Amino acid sequence: MKLEDIDGVEINEAFASVAMAWLKETGYPYEQTNVNGGAIALGHPLGATGTRLMCSLLHELERSGGRFGLQTMCEGGGQAIETFGGLDVMVNNAGICRDRMFTSLSESDWDAVMAVHLKGHFCISSHAARYWREQVKGGQPVSARIINTNSGAGLQGSIGQSNYAAAKAGIATLTLVQAAELGRYGITVNALAPAARTGMTEGVFADVMKKPEEGFDYFAPENVAPLVVWLGSQEPALVNGQTFEVEGGKLSIADGWRRGPELDRQGRWAASEVGDAVAQLMDRVVPPAKFYGN
Repeated sequence: MKLEDIDGVEINEAFASVAMAWLKETGYPYEQTNVNGGAIALGHPLGATGTRLMCSLLHELERSGGRFGLQTMCEGGGQAIETFGGLDVMVNNAGICRDRMFTSLSESDWDAVMAVHLKGHFCISSHAARYWREQVKGGQPVSARIINTNSGAGLQGSIGQSNYAAAKAGIATLTLVQAAELGRYGITVNALAPAARTGMTEGVFADVMKKPEEGFDYFAPENVAPLVVWLGSQEPALVNGQTFEVEGGKLSIADGWRRGPELDRQGRWAASEVGDAVAQLMDRVVPPAKFYGN
């Protein structure tokens, strides 16, 4: 993927607004920190040494020839470990939009969003997970955190965002699989689906995201920071495989896909019987959450 295919402002501002809020929350001297990237590695976020930040910077991508892939991500993760002497928390937050109605969506629009969102989550997390696994094999205790970034679009769907929604849905399932596989190494994996004002969301929902002149700033990115801080701490050691939605002062857990109403014929269904069976199931099904854009 070429650098020019990445919306730098979207990645930078979406990441920086939340990351800077995180740094403020933990008391780190954030004025000395250059926050430009999307996927990040955080070392000792709440420890006595303070919060340490390592970013995948866009200028590093440019210096490497404008490539956005596994090698660049792994180099960034390795640099974080070398600089800070370890790695405790990984936050995946890079994102772009290529919004089109499905019939107008090009293959390049699809590929760009999948590369930044879904592949981006894989690239940086895979390096971190291997590092932690080697620590465990070497007899070192590990209590690590991976925090993925989802969206309501990936949980409920969103008209005009089939690529973005599909990528985010993939991240939701990736979170579940990572949680199931990596727990044996002392790694917990959770995700958040935030609603906050960023360069990306302001461009799409300018009127809704506008900062109020007074009163509670509902979409301030600082509203998301406490959840990220908590998920990166040692306190939620038994919280694993969850997706949290955070918006303003609201905090909830996404309930995920569950098996709904069921009919068991104790044998093969005839095609002529399926329609009546589905009608019975539809009468009993719990209505889904509201679809974005409807």
